[in-house]
Amino acid sequence: MTANNWSFLNDVRIIDMSRLLPGPMTTQLLADLGAEVIKIEEPKEGDTGRVLGKDMFARLNRNKKSLTVNLKTEEGKQILRELLASADCLVESFRPGAMERLGFSYEDVKAINPALVYCSLSGYGQTGPYANRAGHDIDFLALSGYFGVPSQVNDKIARPKVRLSDYAGSMYAALSLSVAIASAKQSKVGQYLDVAILDAMTAWSAPLLRVAHEVCDSDPDRMPFVMPDNDIFATADGEHLAIGLFENKFWKQMAEMLSGEFPQLSEEKYATTKLRNQRKQEVNDLLAEVFASKTLDQWDALFGPTDLPWAPVLRDMRFFEDPHIRARDLMHTLPGNDDQPESFQVRYPVKFSAGLDDLRLPPPDKGEHTDEILGGLGMSNEAITTLRNRDII
Repeated sequence: MTANNWSFLNDVRIIDMSRLLPGPMTTQLLADLGAEVIKIEEPKEGDTGRVLGKDMFARLNRNKKSLTVNLKTEEGKQILRELLASADCLVESFRPGAMERLGFSYEDVKAINPALVYCSLSGYGQTGPYANRAGHDIDFLALSGYFGVPSQVNDKIARPKVRLSDYAGSMYAALSLSVAIASAKQSKVGQYLDVAILDAMTAWSAPLLRVAHEVCDSDPDRMPFVMPDNDIFATADGEHLAIGLFENKFWKQMAEMLSGEFPQLSEEKYATTKLRNQRKQEVNDLLAEVFASKTLDQWDALFGPTDLPWAPVLRDMRFFEDPHIRARDLMHTLPGNDDQPESFQVRYPVKFSAGLDDLRLPPPDKGEHTDEILGGLGMSNEAITTLRNRDII
């Protein structure tokens, strides 16, 4: 594999005190791009993500090192202070106040290392009436306005299939950290980042919610992002296909192809996007009838040679056999360690012409790199053994 010697993150050390999904996703993105990420774990249980399952942990923690340390002891806190003294970044995902009670608030850490970038990634942020409220992905979606944004003619409230708000928070955190770390490297002055998952999801939802319920007055026929010809439809065999015909050239192309069976597609009242959007339910019902007339394989044979924007809805292992998915070379396997079995991994989804060694290390065993990291701080083998015997590491 190609080394990440072109990445400015190549000489960046990140101390990762996050748990579960959003924080570990943030630091994995940066690790994939070249950063050294040291995962701080409690000696007995480690990251809660380990308890929830090895698969979940593996997909969020590749390319990281694990240090187990008991931060309830003064010796453990001193180890963390020494790490922070030469680190570039700290990422934590506790509720507001937890790091301060531990003795590692931003002001505490800034006194140790003024050039360090400190990122608090939380559900609701560090301020506001909900700051200390417990929350998970579904709660942030609910409060962000996401469920108020209509997207289909026959719209319904249903949770997304992936942890959408958690990923939104992770992406904003990783992007912001990249900029802040690069700036701190130049200026030698760090800063504090307050990243709220709710804020991240709100940034995506709020503009659409306002259009839907203020500008369009909740009238689906006036909502530009409710498109009757841009939807998912059931086929004769119980499968589904997705198709986007809102560009008029595609509607005309399909109407011509199916003119013998469904001449109504060519009726004047459906001739333009504007006209179809004035009859959204009618158009959507017509398309549902059209696509229910053939099996998915039949539609594949008909649409495959064309330029129509359509796709089969892949919901099972056929996804992994799709020729385009395979050609993009995203799916790989990493060898395991003593505690972690071989793991399925999806590579960093951007191709860099300079190369990217994004599968350098398998997810770490709990505490796998403790001796290596403490040795790098100048600690002797005897001292490390003593700390381990005292349950500090």
